[in-house]
Formats: sequence, structure tokens, C-alpha cells
Amino acid sequence: MGVLSNLEPKKVFYYFEEITKIPHGSGNVEQISDFLVDFAKAHKLFYIQDAMKNVIMVKEATPGYEKEPVVILQGHMDMVAVQTPDCTMDMKTEGLKVGIDGDSVYAENTSLGGDDGIAVAYALALLDSEDIRHPRLEVIITVDEEVGMDGAREIDLSMLQGHRMINLDSEDEGIFLTSCAGGARVNCRFPMKKQELTGVRYEVEVSGLLGGHSGGEIHKERGNSNCILGRLLWKLSGKMPVGLVSADGGLADNAIPRQTKAVVVVEEKDTESLEQQVAALEAELGDELATKDPDVKVTAKRLADTAETSTCAAPEATKRVAAFLQATPNGVQAMSADMPGLVQTSLNLGILKADVEVLRAEYSVRSSVESEKDNLIAKLSALVELTGGDYVVTGDYPGWKYRVHSPLREKMVKLYAEMYGTEPKVEAIHAGLECGLLGSKITDLDCVSMGPDMKDIHTTEETLSISSTKRVWEYLVRVLETKD
Repeated sequence: MGVLSNLEPKKVFYYFEEITKIPHGSGNVEQISDFLVDFAKAHKLFYIQDAMKNVIMVKEATPGYEKEPVVILQGHMDMVAVQTPDCTMDMKTEGLKVGIDGDSVYAENTSLGGDDGIAVAYALALLDSEDIRHPRLEVIITVDEEVGMDGAREIDLSMLQGHRMINLDSEDEGIFLTSCAGGARVNCRFPMKKQELTGVRYEVEVSGLLGGHSGGEIHKERGNSNCILGRLLWKLSGKMPVGLVSADGGLADNAIPRQTKAVVVVEEKDTESLEQQVAALEAELGDELATKDPDVKVTAKRLADTAETSTCAAPEATKRVAAFLQATPNGVQAMSADMPGLVQTSLNLGILKADVEVLRAEYSVRSSVESEKDNLIAKLSALVELTGGDYVVTGDYPGWKYRVHSPLREKMVKLYAEMYGTEPKVEAIHAGLECGLLGSKITDLDCVSMGPDMKDIHTTEETLSISSTKRVWEYLVRVLETKD
């Protein structure tokens, strides 16, 4: 018996738990894609698995619903796979350890993958149903959404009949999303001259931050550990020669990094100054982030008792990349004047990695205004070139434009009000959704995004609400069973 076996709706939580047993971080989707194909075969459904491992499944309409508009259900099979620093699990080969805490499902020491495993679970439960009435269902489950929407970009949808789509990749019950920002990844690379430097090695670390989703939580202005490390390196480089041995921070370009470590080499005479600079920065951040990110820590650990010769990036190269990290834009760049409270343009330095010869910085850039997105990428690229680096832009995807006339939205709003006595909120979102890309492949696509309550997605504190999952399931079934 599974951990979630007693939860309702049983089929939804059964399939959700089955999904958590399969490693399915972005870029590691072959096993879960094959699981979906095996499901389709077992249930005698039409299916397509393409070269990228995207999966499409089709279930014909139940009797009496043959003339109802076809409904496309859509989600993605990959998750942001992150774990606590002391977790020894290999998330590329091992499944998650799920648990229940009150009304929440969580995973021990890792992210849960409710984003977007719950969409897949809803879809499988519907495809497995024998008593739910519905029109023809066309289910699209894409790959690698979390690293640039690669699956949605390449998938062929020419065989589909539907023009109405319910995207199940939202995290707030009672909020219907009807437009989103476009975005891209910017991958920056800085070659560094290496040299032998005699001195003391220190491990400096930024930790204790809350992190979060760079689309849904960028407006909270939480600390970015990669940027804070850059601030520290710039401070140190202004006081003493610093050789960078390594750096490692963040796990995904679209997740606000919580922890970054670096190993540096400084001369023996500068060790006291380094420790003072680290303590001073921690005090500064404790004041600056007292409300936004109260547990931030900046520490330095001496790795050698005496000076020794180490291979590292030369101090002038270290100072150059530190200058870039100090000057880089990050976080909210513009708020929408048309929709108060909505972030219009932002970027997030999600991944930072370095050895003695190369430093790499990976960003997620978002904007609901295409020209602002392009200009922000241009600004970032100019800074990269000025500091001796190069860059490549990948995963560029369009925004999803609001549709003035939407029969699907009107139907869903009406049914929600009938079921719950209040109308849902209809909103735009700064985070990226696949609706814009898929809409470019389906003529006149009418789309709404929805989902159950989830908290802290893309982090090890991620949770999925049990009661909300049940309510959203009941509502989704009502939408499908209600004829136009």
C-alpha cells in the first residue's frame, strides 16, 4: 500500500505517487515518458511518443458527448529536481520519499514535483476513468518545460482536433490564468587565466536563503545567493589579491538560488581581512533582508592551516568576473502599469559554476513586453562583452496573449461560481507557461490555466494541498461533464 493510498481522489493520488517513484528531473525524462506510453498501451489509447519523448494520448468521447468541443488537457512531465545540502539521494536514479503532513503532501529532503506531476496525475486518472462523462480528450504531456520549454517548442500537434485547452500547470486554486510572460535563457561564459598562487584556501558560502520560483516569487525580492557571492568577491578583490578555485550555486535558471559556495585563495597576511569582510557582509545582509530573507548566512571556513601553492584563476581574472557579478542586473526590472502588482520584466541568475579556467552564469529572462525582453537580453550581453565573456541565448519562447472572447473561460468561470458561490480570479502571470508556444501551433486556441494549491515549488519545502487537489479534481470533472 502506498503512502498516499488513503487520500481522495484515490486515482489521482495513486498516479501521483507512481510518478514520484520515477526519477524525472528535467533532462532525465525517458523513464517517465515510457511509463506514459505503457499506460496508453495498457488502456488501449491512441498515443504518440516523439523523438524528444513528448507524449500525446487520446481518449474518445463517451456516449452522448461526441459533438461536444474537444478538450485538450496539457501539462509537463519534468520537474525541478533539488535537494537539501545534506541529502544523499541521487535524484537521477532514485524516486522521491513522499509523506503527509496534515493537509499537505511533501517529499523528504527534496522537491516534490507537484509542478507538474499533479497535471499528469489528473490526466491519467481521467484517461483511466470508466464513469466520468466527457468529450474527446487529447492529452499533451511535454518534456523539459522547466529548462526552456524545449518539448513544447518541438512537438508536432498537427494531428489534434481540439481548439480548447486546459493547461494544468498553475499553483493557486481559484485563480484562472489567461496570459503569461515570454522568456529566454541567457548562458554566459567567462574564460579566466589560471596561475599558481601561494596562500591560504578558504571556502566561502552564502546560505540560509528562502529561494523560490523566479517567475512566481521574483517580486518578493528574496536574496539571490549567486549575486551575493559576487558581491563578496568584489568586496574582497578590492582589498586584496584573490584567486578563485571554484564556485557552485543554484540548480536551475528559473529557481532563485538559495546556496552558493566558492573556494578562494588569499595571501596569509590577508586572512584576517577576509574574515572581517565576510562578517561585515553578513551583518549588512541581515539588516537589508531582515524581513525578506531573515536567515541569510555568509561564512568563511579556512581549509588549510598554513599557506600552500594552489592552482586558481589569476587575481585579475577573479576581479573581472567579480565585477560582472557585482554589476549584473537581477530581479524585478519593471512592473506593469496596466495590471497593478504584476511584474512586467525580470531576470534571475539561477546557476553559477566556476573552475580555475571558466566561470559560467545562467539566467532566466522574462517579460510580457517582447521589446523589453529583447532589450534586457541586450543589456546583459553588453555587460558580458565588456567584462570579457561571451554568451548564447536559448529557449526563447513567446508570451501568451490575453484572449478577449473566450468561450472556454466564460464556461469555466460560470461553473466555478455555481459550485463555490464566488467567481474565480482571472489573472495574468509573470512565470512562463507553455500556452503561448502551443498556441502558435494550434489555430485559434482558446486556453485557460488552472491547478490546485501548491507552495514553495522548485524548492525542498514544496507542498501540495490534499483538499485543494480534491476540489480542483471535482471542478475539472464538472467542466468536462457539462455540455455547452
